[in-house]
Amino acid sequence: MILRILLPLAAALASLGAASPLAPLTAEEQVAANTVRAHVEFLADDRLEGRDTGSRGHEIAADYVAAQFRMIGLEPGGPDGSWFQQVPLRKAITTQPTPAISLVVGGSSKSLRWGVDAALRPSLTERHRSISAPLVFAGFGLDEPLLGLDDYRDLSVSGAIVVVLDGAPAGVPTEVAAHLGSTKAEAAAQHGAIGIIHLSGDGPRGARASDVAGTATRSVMSWIDTSGRTGDSANLRATLTLSPAWQARLFDGAPKSLAAVRAEALAKRRPVGFALPGRMTVAADSSWENFASPAVIGRLPGADPARAADHIVLMAHLDHLGVKTDAKPGEDRIYNGALDNAAGVATMLEAARELAGAARRPARSVMFIANTAEEKGLLGADYFAAHPTVPGASIASVVNLDMPLPLYDFTDVTAFGADHSTVARTVAEAGASMGIKVSPDPMPQESIFVRSDHYSFVRRGVPAILLITGYANGGERVWKHFLSKVYHGPADDLSQPIMWRSLARYALLNARIARNLADAPDRARWYAGDYFADRFAPGQPRSARPSP
Repeated sequence: MILRILLPLAAALASLGAASPLAPLTAEEQVAANTVRAHVEFLADDRLEGRDTGSRGHEIAADYVAAQFRMIGLEPGGPDGSWFQQVPLRKAITTQPTPAISLVVGGSSKSLRWGVDAALRPSLTERHRSISAPLVFAGFGLDEPLLGLDDYRDLSVSGAIVVVLDGAPAGVPTEVAAHLGSTKAEAAAQHGAIGIIHLSGDGPRGARASDVAGTATRSVMSWIDTSGRTGDSANLRATLTLSPAWQARLFDGAPKSLAAVRAEALAKRRPVGFALPGRMTVAADSSWENFASPAVIGRLPGADPARAADHIVLMAHLDHLGVKTDAKPGEDRIYNGALDNAAGVATMLEAARELAGAARRPARSVMFIANTAEEKGLLGADYFAAHPTVPGASIASVVNLDMPLPLYDFTDVTAFGADHSTVARTVAEAGASMGIKVSPDPMPQESIFVRSDHYSFVRRGVPAILLITGYANGGERVWKHFLSKVYHGPADDLSQPIMWRSLARYALLNARIARNLADAPDRARWYAGDYFADRFAPGQPRSARPSP
């Protein structure tokens, strides 16, 4: 039975794409549905204990994916002929004794209570920190010439801790604002600052008291390579979180109060920075746990000698959240991650089988990556993007498969990032061949384009999208229920009413997308005038943006 399930599925999936979603399954379509079901049932089994990064369950899952790659007929895509790229990770936590944090103003030192008044992010690069630095308010903390933003103009922040408002000025598009918000530490470091304090809360409105307690107990994790470089490109010595009261006290004796600064931001007047009267002193220790976790990489060589050096990447994260440590007796304690993201990995495996088993291989090479440590902060994909196992310039485009919801007969898909590059045209062409539409982003306020694994490639100039099943044909209700009741909980398991033929149909769609990207005469291109293109791929050719 197992051998029958794992037969090549090109013919089965092709017929599946042409069938009505409500039509009875043929025998071949049933084989296709059984195959994706087999993958998800294995990867979401309780015995893999939630596939947490660095766990035995994740290692077993990685071995399973590598075995599938081998059986499909891919070649190893990892270093030194391996299926695996071991991602070196470091977990840091603040250790005893309790860190000492003080605000010094006019020769008077005021101690801040750890976890109540202030907290310090653990360091991934310094075990022992002793810091005394001046404070400088730097507005929103942005420096983006493409948008005419320069909050560091006329400010001297070398050796200082900068204090910045959360968010971005009014009028900045949502996705761009989300990107800028994630780069404030980098901007501070580029101007010579050694630390940063975010005036946290809903943009310029105010802080959340719970932020301090959370930061005080939270560990941090990133990749760290043999040169000591980490995924935290800013690598500031101090990232501090302060309570609402102490955020305000930073501005005592300053040219403007915090309330006045926030009022300016709310009135859409961009706050101008200035030196603050105090210094912040910090003494803290961090302890480290170093370990490695594998990404699994397979490669299907391209058939066209002129284009085979290019790579199309299909990726899906294999890790999930592990085991619930505070579960009550009798409570489900395993975060199985059936749809987040065993379903995405199953999709990738079936797309690989379709392409490898076809009579004609794609013109460009196709890489398939089962990422690790996505749930820890997109770390595995970012490590690969920084340490690719093929020349980085050869990566032509990326399609990220994260959390499809095969709980309904989907008739559309959403491509997050469709507004930025011609990858979306390819998705639309592939979808049209199967009667599947491409719908606009249904939740633009969430800025999902900048919040998943593909974004590490965008930051390196590669056109990329995240593809999910869409909101049509009942999808909106399914998505809202899943995100509010199931997402990142033990209920994301095999008890859900998963429609396996829907997942198999989704796999075929992704195979066709990869095929079309690989066979196109030219690589995918960024659209002319796009912010992300101009920021990350200034020298690449452009395509005209389609008319609305």
